[in-house]
Amino acid sequence: AKKIYAASDIFLMPFRFEPCGLGQMISYRYGTIPVARATGGLKDTVIDYTSDPERGTGFLFQEPSPEALREAISRALETYNRTKEWRQLVRRVMKLDFSWKRSAERYKEALEKLLRET
Repeated sequence: AKKIYAASDIFLMPFRFEPCGLGQMISYRYGTIPVARATGGLKDTVIDYTSDPERGTGFLFQEPSPEALREAISRALETYNRTKEWRQLVRRVMKLDFSWKRSAERYKEALEKLLRET
């Protein structure tokens, strides 16, 4: 699976339901950009590049239809053809940190904030 992620430029994720969404986190590690339906964990971890080029991490679409998927793929390919822009996007996603260490730090920060407020 690692070789497939590493050899791919784009990861299609046209799911109707996705409660967790680990695939896009793995794809980020290998510099593979997700094209995903905005559902479940995907909408929480993929920022649409078209809507927010400064923070974007993939390409989202709302409706579970072939037309919406095709439109998202077109946006991804348009960006892919702008080589410098695509490379910046790939570098950005490869820097994302979904490690347990980072999660524990965020959890600790939230608890400390809660304790200060009480």
